[in-house]
Formats: sequence, structure tokens, C-alpha cells
Amino acid sequence: MPLPSPFAAGAESWPLVHPRTLGRAAVLVMLLTIAGCRGRPSSTLEGSADAHEVSAVQPHVALLDLRNGVPERTNSGLLSEVSPTSFSHLLLSLDTLKHNSRVRGVLVRLGTASTSLARAEEIGRQLRAIASAPSRPRIVCHGNAYDNRTLWLASEGCDELWLSPSGTVSSVGIAAQLMFGRQLLDNLSVGVDFLQVGRFKGASEPFTRDEASPEARSSLAQTLRALRHAWLTGIEKRRGKDAAALGLEDGPHTADKAKALGLIDRVGYFADARSALLQHSQAEGYFTYFGGAPPSSPHIDDVLRRLSGAQAINGPHIAVVRAVGAITMRSSRSLLGAQSGIDEHSLSRKLRELARDANAQAVVLRIDSPGGSALASDLLWRSLMDLRKVKPVVISVGAMAASGGYYLAAAGHHIFAERSSIIGSIGVVAGKFTFVKSLERLGIHVETISPAGDGGARALHASALMPWDDATRAKMKESIESTYDLFLSRIAEGRRMSVEAIAPAAEGRLMGGIAATEAGLVDAIGGLDDAIAKARELAHAGQEVPVEIVDQPASLLDVLSRGDQTRSPASVARHVPILKHETAAFLASVAPLLENETILTTLPFALVLR
Repeated sequence: MPLPSPFAAGAESWPLVHPRTLGRAAVLVMLLTIAGCRGRPSSTLEGSADAHEVSAVQPHVALLDLRNGVPERTNSGLLSEVSPTSFSHLLLSLDTLKHNSRVRGVLVRLGTASTSLARAEEIGRQLRAIASAPSRPRIVCHGNAYDNRTLWLASEGCDELWLSPSGTVSSVGIAAQLMFGRQLLDNLSVGVDFLQVGRFKGASEPFTRDEASPEARSSLAQTLRALRHAWLTGIEKRRGKDAAALGLEDGPHTADKAKALGLIDRVGYFADARSALLQHSQAEGYFTYFGGAPPSSPHIDDVLRRLSGAQAINGPHIAVVRAVGAITMRSSRSLLGAQSGIDEHSLSRKLRELARDANAQAVVLRIDSPGGSALASDLLWRSLMDLRKVKPVVISVGAMAASGGYYLAAAGHHIFAERSSIIGSIGVVAGKFTFVKSLERLGIHVETISPAGDGGARALHASALMPWDDATRAKMKESIESTYDLFLSRIAEGRRMSVEAIAPAAEGRLMGGIAATEAGLVDAIGGLDDAIAKARELAHAGQEVPVEIVDQPASLLDVLSRGDQTRSPASVARHVPILKHETAAFLASVAPLLENETILTTLPFALVLR
């Protein structure tokens, strides 16, 4: 195992479940777990005749295996081992590596994986910081292919970039694609009723238009220009040539062409890069700090510890909690499967636990969210504000804190974001889909009976079988204007600003990290490590106080009470290749419309950023 450091990654905490509540379900869980416990093949370095694994106390090359990507949060079900392969765990591993004087070199294995622009920027910066470690190790990146994001990561963080001979460098510039479904809905005879507050919000446009409005287009274009500038200047600075000479927006480039342009340094397989670094560093072997072999299946005592609520966190610590995905009142979760998105019920409970936990000296909330339910966003804001009354709360923004995601961020004492983070979209949308005409095409007629004699328009305002009349639309307009005013007041309270000062950055505008800092929505450009350092400062905690990742799966009772809810729009999207990843979070953020919620604080579009 890596040497201890002030940032030693802690075990997850588990909720208390009274043994008498488990019954047959617990027996089933344990039996399934025992049945699934078997050895897994370890992940080794291919062609390792000239390399072998050594301990961290010997001179070694540190291996960071990022081939499986670095998500903000890895999904873990009730029966699965919590996988230490998230972005937060990577940063903890990098800190451990930085404090080990036996590190002679660092080898980053990227494979064909990718990540968000914001995470690429932060990982690259953290790798660069390792160069100042006592042993000043050489840092080498190897990829089977590079895209815009991994090229930025490697250029920022590595002394030498390797590429497989058959690989390509897809440095192709930055663009976004927006999807509009009005014609589809018209073809299906699906009615759409939407209202919005904020000229730039545009959250109804994917359902009511065939193209972006001028306001929404200008807001997005401005944000993309900021992201492009950060990406271009970041790579130019490290590669020592301007964008045109590097062909940064003229890819894809073959391996030989990329080398000739100066985008990479050497062409060869991973084994070649490993051998070269081992020889250069005169290390005795390698030691895996991140990635590599998957965790083994949990033993029965681990399951009993988790089900009984035994806590693994002891002593003072800085708590890191991850809020990733769409914001809903209750998340989608299969009976024994993984949690998806930001669940108001579970996250609020965790925040209350942290408020009571004297050992949690400060809380860092890592946010990567397009927003979602306005109700859930406001309830979570309240929980965060209650938490910050008793201890410091610092926000670290990943790829985005948009709409409801920023609603949460505004409750922090201090907010950090990357230059390439997407911030804002402060606005509100309300709406619903109606299927009366669709059903009529199928020969199904809907009849409404109202004892008030008003046709039931108000009683059925959330029904998918009745469109809004003018009076109901007026009431909904009043509701979203009230919610928008509340949103602004919440930001003003959390940021200690006036509503008038926030207004120029509102109305649904999107912006990058620099613009958000200038507008007062963000305090400083920085990453998760900066947020942890700020939390230490505010809590007057020394470097000896460890960092613990304390988010958790829901309790067994929560899982059993929810049943199988995996057929949400977001879960379906994850199984459709063209919709996977980019649209899943957006679809989850508008999913509350199908559950009788009509008011959302969510990102305007399913934003496919390339």
C-alpha cells in the first residue's frame, strides 16, 4: 500500500440499519454476496518481463492507470465494493505519491479513456505539481489515442507524451451540439406546455423549437469561446508553440504527423514507454497508486459491518462529499443496484449527519450537476446553509454547476471552479407534456369529469392528459416567477451579495470559470485540492488531519422501499449509444416532469460538448 500521508483516503461510512429490520432481505443479500465472492484476475502490466511490482519503500516508478476513466463518483450498489477509482480518490493518490521521496518517475497510462475538460485541467495541474516533489520525478504519459481533453491533461502534466503507433491525436477544436425534439413531438402528437423565466434560459427550447433562440445561442457561444481559450492557451503554453503550428484544431492527426507537429514527443507502445522510463529513472520497479487490479469481492464480515452500520471513520477529518448528476427528490436505483444522480433525501440526511459529527471539522462539496428539481434544489440549499452554521462548507465545481447545481453551490462559504467549468444558467422553467392527441391516434379517448363544473383544468394541472388553459398558464407563470425570485434571493443570501448585483449574471446565462469569477458567482479558480486547503484554513485544521470521502450508498431500507426504478429516462439513455453520457444527466434533470413536478431549475440543453 502507499505510504501514509495527511490525505490518506478513508473508508466510506455506512448508515445504521437495526438488525431486526433486515429479516429475509438481509439473508438474501448476504447469500448473494457469498455466492458472488470469488477471486478476480489481477490487472498487470502487459509484457512485464522487464518490469515488476515493488513496494512503495523501494525506488520505483509510480503507475497511474486511468484507462477506465476518472468519473466524479463511481457507482456502487449495496453488494458491491466501493471502488476507489473516482476523481477524488485520484487526487488523494497523487498527494500520497507527492510525499514519497522514493518516487523516481511517474507513468500515466491513459489508453483511450477520456474525461471532462475541467477534470483534465485539474489532473494536469496536479501532475505538474508533482514535479516539485523532493525527488523531482520525470512524468510520462502514454495514450493509445488522445482527444481534446486527454491532450490537455497530458500536455499540462507530463514531461513526455507517448502515443501508440496506430493511434491518433484528435485535436479537433471545440464545439457543442444541441438536440431539438419539437418535430418528433409533433409527429407523435405530444402537446408541450412550457414557461420560463430568464431571457437566456432556453430550457424549454429542446421541446418547443427546432433550433436555438438567438439569446440561448449567444449565451452558449460566449461560454464555448471561454472554454476554447482556456484549452488553446493551456496546451500552447506547455508545448511551446502556437495553436496553428501545433494543428490544434486541424486533427485528427496520425502518430507520425502528431510528432512532427509537436503535439507528442515519442511514438511507441506502452511497454516501450515503461521500459524507457524505468531505465531513465533507474527505478527498481513500479508501484500502482491508482487503477490497476479491480477490488476483490467483499468478505461476509465486510457485509455485516456495512449492514450493521459500523463506522470506519474515527477522529477529526475533512469530509469530502460528492454531488454528481441530476437533482431529484429521490434517485433512480434498482433493488440491489447503483444510485444515480443527486438524491435530496439521501444527501440531506448525509449533511445532517455531518452537522452532528464533531469529528468532521469542515465539509468540501464537489459538484458536477446540470440541476433538476427546483424543490429538491431548494431543500438541499437549506440543508447546506444549516450545515454551514456549524462548520465551514467549501464548494469545488467540476465540469459544471448549472442552474440547480449552482443553487447548491451558492450555499458554500467559498466556491472554487476551473476555467473550463460551466457555471450559471440561473433561471427557472415550468412545463409538462400532454398525450391526449397521441392517445386519440391510438383510438383512446380521455374524458374529464369535474364536480366544480370548470372542466377540471386546475385540478388536473399536472396531468399529462390535459393541456393548460390560459388561466392555468397564468398561475404557472406566477409560480415560476416566484421560484426565480426565490432562487436569486437564495444566491444573494449564500453569496452575501445583493440581488441587484447578481441580476446581470442571471436570466439563464451560461459562463466559464473566469467570467463566473468576474461576476461574483465564484470566488477563485482552482480545483478540489484548493477547496480542501481552504477548508483546512477555515477550520483551523492542520495538515495532520486526514481527508475522508464520506458519501455512501442508501440504506438497505431505502433500497427495499424504492423497488426497481431503473427505467427512468436517464437510465434508458445510458443504454442507447447515441444518447449515452452526454444526454443522460439532462434527461434525468427533466425527468421530474414525468413525476408530477412542474418547476425545474436545470441546464437548458442536452449539451454534447466535443
